[in-house]
Amino acid sequence: MKKLSKIMIFAVLFVLALSTLAMAEADTAVKVAGLKVFYGIVIAAGFGIALAAIGGALAQGIAIKGAVEGTARNPEAGGQITTTMIIGLALIESLVIYTLVVALILLYAYPMSAPIKALVGME
Repeated sequence: MKKLSKIMIFAVLFVLALSTLAMAEADTAVKVAGLKVFYGIVIAAGFGIALAAIGGALAQGIAIKGAVEGTARNPEAGGQITTTMIIGLALIESLVIYTLVVALILLYAYPMSAPIKALVGME
């Protein structure tokens, strides 16, 4: 009976030790999965900013080209064309800034940022 109780106590302690290791492994697995998601968010934010910058630059170039052609055809309307062009350029640039804001929100307001910082050693 004494031997059986020692074996039972040893078995219970062994199972508890393995369960804590399993929980630690699960916690690390969750952190690694969160880190992979964060990598995806970083890549998506980078591509989003790149596409917004390219699109904004092309749109601004086309707008300036149109304003210059309009002023060349009708020099008297140059002031009105310039004013309208500047307002249009500001609206185009605001779209690029909105993309930047969304990318920054994705990067810095990410709910898994605290576990990732702890995993990397920043906290």
